[in-house]
Amino acid sequence: MSDKQYLRFSLIQRIEHWAQMASFFGLGLTGLPQKFVGNDWAETMIGLMGGIEVVRTIHHASAIVMALACIYHVIAVAYKVFVLRVRWTMFPRLDDLLDALDVMRHNIGLTKEFPKMDRFSFEEKAEYWAFVWGAVVMGLTGFLMWNPINAVRFIPGDLIPAAKAAHGGEAILAVLAIIVWHIYGVHIKTFSKAMFTGKLSQHQMEHEHGLELQRIQAGKVDPRPAPEVIKQRERWFIPVASVLSIGMLVALYLFVNYEQTAITTLPKRAQVQAYAPITPTATPRPGATAVSSIKPLPASHDGRTACMACHQNIPQPKLPADHAGRTDPTCGACHKSSAAPAGGASPAATSAPSTGGGLKPLPASHAGRTTCNVCHETGVGGAQKNPADHAGRADATCVACHKPASSAPAAGTTPATTSAPATKPAAGTTPATTVAPTKASTNTTPAPTTASTTSGGIKPLPASHAGRTTCNVCHETGVGGAPKNPADHAGRVDTMCVLCHK
Repeated sequence: MSDKQYLRFSLIQRIEHWAQMASFFGLGLTGLPQKFVGNDWAETMIGLMGGIEVVRTIHHASAIVMALACIYHVIAVAYKVFVLRVRWTMFPRLDDLLDALDVMRHNIGLTKEFPKMDRFSFEEKAEYWAFVWGAVVMGLTGFLMWNPINAVRFIPGDLIPAAKAAHGGEAILAVLAIIVWHIYGVHIKTFSKAMFTGKLSQHQMEHEHGLELQRIQAGKVDPRPAPEVIKQRERWFIPVASVLSIGMLVALYLFVNYEQTAITTLPKRAQVQAYAPITPTATPRPGATAVSSIKPLPASHDGRTACMACHQNIPQPKLPADHAGRTDPTCGACHKSSAAPAGGASPAATSAPSTGGGLKPLPASHAGRTTCNVCHETGVGGAQKNPADHAGRADATCVACHKPASSAPAAGTTPATTSAPATKPAAGTTPATTVAPTKASTNTTPAPTTASTTSGGIKPLPASHAGRTTCNVCHETGVGGAPKNPADHAGRVDTMCVLCHK
């Protein structure tokens, strides 16, 4: 038997094939674990490859290589068609359908003669156009997944999860087609060396491409145009192809850099969780706080929804190291009030006593007071000084713990609104303009009906102080018979007076 070899693929065609093969392998190796993330085998593969960030980087790099190879292939095919004017041997024809039927008849024994194929058989054409279809689908859906924020400016947001489903489904189909069809047909059933040496033996040509072999032996090969004809055609093809190439490269650049996503802004080599379940079920992790050691809340956290405002910054109790990155809505999944809420309600919905955990109630109404540390950070004027563990806490955090002495505020309200005066000052006026009873001898309650305005010994104003903002001009010396400031008010400034006296 003759061992004559026939050229099948040129060196540049083999390089193109190897580039596509390497990029496809990288995409499949890194894409399938992301598709099935959460399964043990997928998590193991992600860990072996260096973590989810490394996996995504390899996946994106492989996609770029495949896109570049596809751009080259489009220009190369266009050169053959428009300059060299070769036959369109890869386009489907009616003969391909007849060849497929003849192969089926041969396989089931209805005929002994195997059909003679042309340069590309119906199987090779099916694989080629399946790759073209897959490249288009994977490119479009990949763009939507790579640039979701900018994509939804032009398309409905529902198309993003649809693109993810299509991307993963097409990936599974492509991998199975390569394993079941291509590898078996090309490397197992009849091992082809065409992509290694570029050539096929005469026996392989007779079996797989009988029509092409007959054409070659008869000297009916595609004639190559004369050099001057090629140059004439290249004069218009090269500028057009250059513009198209630049356009496709710019499109690829925009594909990769169209938006700055969370993935590209993560610190390099950061260890991030590949998949976060929707339900906040505690999952044991190395270094994580054991569920049995979670302390109940020492006092009512009724209405507190901004946990991190205190616990992320204050010295004690500060968040443990394994709580980094957790958000306020996740806190209530583990930390409960000392008395478990009924019916599975969250701690914020319970009404535990506001004085629990040793927290002292406010001795008088603090309605409208928002600058707590003006008095309590230094203890000026005899005010109770902040404990040592309150260092660094801001005014906005005080109302989270300290409640009025009367009763806990209604669900969803803040302490500052539970003891507001029944008679509110006019819009745009200061608290000093609140109209109190004009006669000191009246038997009615002299102050507005607040939650214990007079508790703690605070006296209501006996008459209207509208427009008076320099309280200490009279009350610091007792001039004109005005009541003199008590000894514990020493050092208090005018702006502090209206915080208590209404």
